[in-house]
Amino acid sequence: MSIAEFPLQNQTWMWRGQAINYQQSGNTGPALVLIHGFGASVGHWRKNIPALAENHRVFALDLLGFGKSAKPAPGEPLPYDFDTWGAQVVEFLQQVVGEPAFLVGNSIGGVVALQAAVMNSEQSKGVVLLDCALRQISDRKLHTQPPMRRLGRPLLKKVLRNRALVHWLFAQIARPARIRAVLRTAYGNPDAVTDELIELLLEPAREPGAADVFWAFINNFDGPLPEDLLPQLTCPALILWGTADPWEPIALGQSLANFPSVEAFIPLEGAGHCPQDEIPEVVNGHLQTWVARHTVATLVSPSTCG
Repeated sequence: MSIAEFPLQNQTWMWRGQAINYQQSGNTGPALVLIHGFGASVGHWRKNIPALAENHRVFALDLLGFGKSAKPAPGEPLPYDFDTWGAQVVEFLQQVVGEPAFLVGNSIGGVVALQAAVMNSEQSKGVVLLDCALRQISDRKLHTQPPMRRLGRPLLKKVLRNRALVHWLFAQIARPARIRAVLRTAYGNPDAVTDELIELLLEPAREPGAADVFWAFINNFDGPLPEDLLPQLTCPALILWGTADPWEPIALGQSLANFPSVEAFIPLEGAGHCPQDEIPEVVNGHLQTWVARHTVATLVSPSTCG
């Protein structure tokens, strides 16, 4: 199915006075909401939306501070944290989607999906995590880090609080050659790192406010962890994980499979941190199969989770 048959047009939803960008495709079937990771946008789902839209109502949104969504100064009026983004997704479900949906999140988008499902279980039919952020930078995980990192944490925090310094660092990172190098490290398939992908990530990074979003997020050393949220989940979860993810190693991610809400943990051979972009056909197939199974089960026997 071609993108032309399911055109990906940007739309704007006003949320608490802020312009939020989203895309919608497909007219029938269960609703899916796709949530990107740090520094990404709705464009990171460009290889998934057309295929999923054949049998689903598909929505992808830019979180506040990312993509084409508004980038207000941190804390004016909203902080850049998981409470804010979770609330954004919950209200997006209520005001735009208009029905309970399956939430699909990559990286920090996985934590956002969990947060939204916990905040309003009636709106969440299921959660799919793609290489969910384990948030190793959290202060609560400091005891798991090597001694030098534990000793260096106070200095790291002092450095990262320096707004001007972080703005300079952001300017060094937000360059085509640097983005390409970072992505080729994160992706299991370096051929998936295309000029199109680099431009998708760089375009919002050029907008006013993007450096402040970066500064605010990297100073977030607290907030929820996946292992905090999964025990509170009242709907089923599926976890997909790239075996070649260098940022969130599968050996650590597999511990999430132990929570009762997790129905399956599926390794994706050779994929890195963003499998929806690296092996979209495989990811699309898993999503379609899992959602179809739960949709049929709901029709036969209404679920208690939304």
